[in-house]
Amino acid sequence: MLTKRWKWSVSVLSVILVVATVVPAALAKKADTKSVEATITKMEMDSRKADMAGQNGSWMKAHNTDDYKMGTSWGAWEDNAELQKDAADTVNNKTTKRDISDIAVSVYGNNTAIARYKESYDLMIKGEHRTRTILTTDTWVNEKGMWKLAASHSSQADQKIGD
Repeated sequence: MLTKRWKWSVSVLSVILVVATVVPAALAKKADTKSVEATITKMEMDSRKADMAGQNGSWMKAHNTDDYKMGTSWGAWEDNAELQKDAADTVNNKTTKRDISDIAVSVYGNNTAIARYKESYDLMIKGEHRTRTILTTDTWVNEKGMWKLAASHSSQADQKIGD
């Protein structure tokens, strides 16, 4: 009888220990995910604010990875150095409008997050006026505790066949 009671007590204690360990870890992970989602959303909006204020170059320097690359909705690849050079040329490159909506962030582990959003802009790029609504996917990585933008890709939204 004592052996049955002892086995039952050990089994119950094991279940309690597992629940006490797993549940808080799962809740902490969910809280961490929400924190990362909020951080990335804020950084996307801060990027927009910097661009509107003509400070996009300094924002990119602080928040892009060294090997950042962007695929534009105009069919070109642009690297970090080229983008920062363009940002410094405020005569030929400026933002009049840049609205971001429908932002959603997915978090993968501790080091990767993907932001997806719709953006409408009115820009001067290399002296050429451009206005468009695009869908963008940004890939963020955690480098030594700091979230950095590693890659972006955009495509034209509401594009009609033949455009």
